[in-house]
Amino acid sequence: MSGKSLFRIIISAGVVLAGLWLLQRLLVPKYMHGIVEGAMTAEFYQEKMDHDVVFVGDCELYENISPVTMWEQYGISSYIRGSAQQLIWQSYYLMEDTLRYETPKVFVFNVLSLKYNEPQKETYNRMTLDGMRWSASKAEAVRVSMLPEEQFADYVFPILRYHSRWQELEKDDLTYLFRRDKVTHSGYYMRVDVRPAENIPDPRPLGDYAFGENAWFYLEKMRLLCEEHGVRLILVKAPSLMPHWYAEWDEQVAAYAQEHGLPYYNFLETAEEYGLDYMTDTYDAGLHLNLSGAEKLGSYFGRILSEDYGVPDRRQEAAAAAVWEEKCAAYEAERQAQEARLAAGLPVKGEP
Repeated sequence: MSGKSLFRIIISAGVVLAGLWLLQRLLVPKYMHGIVEGAMTAEFYQEKMDHDVVFVGDCELYENISPVTMWEQYGISSYIRGSAQQLIWQSYYLMEDTLRYETPKVFVFNVLSLKYNEPQKETYNRMTLDGMRWSASKAEAVRVSMLPEEQFADYVFPILRYHSRWQELEKDDLTYLFRRDKVTHSGYYMRVDVRPAENIPDPRPLGDYAFGENAWFYLEKMRLLCEEHGVRLILVKAPSLMPHWYAEWDEQVAAYAQEHGLPYYNFLETAEEYGLDYMTDTYDAGLHLNLSGAEKLGSYFGRILSEDYGVPDRRQEAAAAAVWEEKCAAYEAERQAQEARLAAGLPVKGEP
């Protein structure tokens, strides 16, 4: 084969690969409006500084606590690596992934996902895992999260999964072909609207309250990973009224925490201490907190982290202060924008 023929083959292959890459970027969901949770995982990699506190868990974290409040009141640099229905093994591998980039002083894990012992839904798997950068941690997270009908190759090459999505393409698919807007504030998803928690249904009795073997396996892996890297692990139960958090579940977590010397905070039980009002501090009838509720919990937990665990105040550090000044400005701008939409009778999370 002549040199010119080889050159043509290389150029042709490059054009084909570039075309497939561009087509894949077009077809994968953008998550910029409506269901934005799929954009959350990737935002972590845009961070400009390390964090002393990193949260991992589901919507009970990313909608219920304000890192900006913890910074403004205590100088705590924190980030929420949250995603919709984040399963405990996904939280574990997100911890591993975090440690590739930084070593926080504290990992905080929300314990609701202990209720799940097996993979649940591909949609939620995708929203958590697609945004992770490739590493051994992501590969394992994909492997243990897949349902029987899923294929590992579909995560490696998303075009295999989304090739038929061309029929659903929207304006966002072109607007965000090469960029993404941020949908969170250090991992926190803001809502300022109010929908009181009324008529909470009675919990359905369960036939078995024991957490599954797989769930316990990954909680133990979390504990050992933190121990290996000198990171304090703190377990929390966020103050969401639904889904119901059973006393039998709480007892198991409390017993595990006591056995292994881990702190465990059930923020449902201490809601009165930080002034949480389910008539004013939730935007969806008790499933998640709104901004006022998230700021109350941020203030309360920030004090605990500062006073009881020595998480440092970095407000006098010029580099950290500059990063957080930018974060606080974006946070305040969205607060004002949402309040303006609310006052005008518009949905706070509508199209721009």
